[in-house]
Amino acid sequence: MHLRFLEGRRREENLTPRTDPVSLGGLESPILDRRVVDGFGAEWSRFTNEALSEAELCEMFDSYTEIFPWEDLPEGAEGFDAGCGSGRWARFFAPRVGLLHCIDASKAALDVARKTLAGQTNVEFRHEDLSSLGLTDGSCDFGYCLGVLHHIPDTEDALATCVAKLKPGAPFLVYLYYDLEGRGWLQRRLFDVATVVRAVVARLPSRARAVAADVLAALVYWPLARAARLLERIGRDPSFVPLFQYRHRSFYVMRNDSLDRFGTRLEKRYSRDEVRILLEGAGLEKVEIADGPPWWVAIGRRGQGNG
Repeated sequence: MHLRFLEGRRREENLTPRTDPVSLGGLESPILDRRVVDGFGAEWSRFTNEALSEAELCEMFDSYTEIFPWEDLPEGAEGFDAGCGSGRWARFFAPRVGLLHCIDASKAALDVARKTLAGQTNVEFRHEDLSSLGLTDGSCDFGYCLGVLHHIPDTEDALATCVAKLKPGAPFLVYLYYDLEGRGWLQRRLFDVATVVRAVVARLPSRARAVAADVLAALVYWPLARAARLLERIGRDPSFVPLFQYRHRSFYVMRNDSLDRFGTRLEKRYSRDEVRILLEGAGLEKVEIADGPPWWVAIGRRGQGNG
């Protein structure tokens, strides 16, 4: 299992050669591709989530944090959002903790996050690569990385660096794309087609990429999601429909996720067992993986012997 996992990761990395490194604070990051980082900066500049209803955003946040142990955080807890993007999840974490470090390799994304979190006085922003965080090792009471690690060339190194910043026993929450484990033949073939489409769309100029993603949202996401919702309303199980998890999502979210899915040059996917291997390999213990959707949300705690 471990060898198959590593081989699959290498095949995915070969799709995006490590060229044109990102400059962070005057230093170059050798593991990040500027095109990937700039792509996400453009995505979060386009989808600031200001147009999204508070109710829908809260519902999405709850789905990602259902297994997060809020009750175990100490008073005035200090933690970090690894790859904060627009700050959409930090806006829910910040009011519940003492200090939150919002970290992103994209300056454009951080600019959006600053606006999102303008009313929060306990947030610090860091323009950093997740593999070279400036936080002190063993200093944080919690951390989370939602939807970022599967877009990083060296996921293992980035995750291990994040875990090193935690205090022993502190929780770390992740969301990683799943590899359609357990899905049917049709969904896997559709995924193969989507992968080919992504290879084309991700290489388009920024404006054309956004338009293509919107078209895919309108012609693929919306019809399938609404068909799944209709099946649910008449008492049928909608889970066999591709993208059924979007049946209660707005078109805004579909557009955002379509760009996230088809607009990036680098994407990795994991089975449930591979998620556990990844987290435990980074030094996390007591790993718990939510049944989902979304898949896969998982949490682990830094080992007591790693402090």
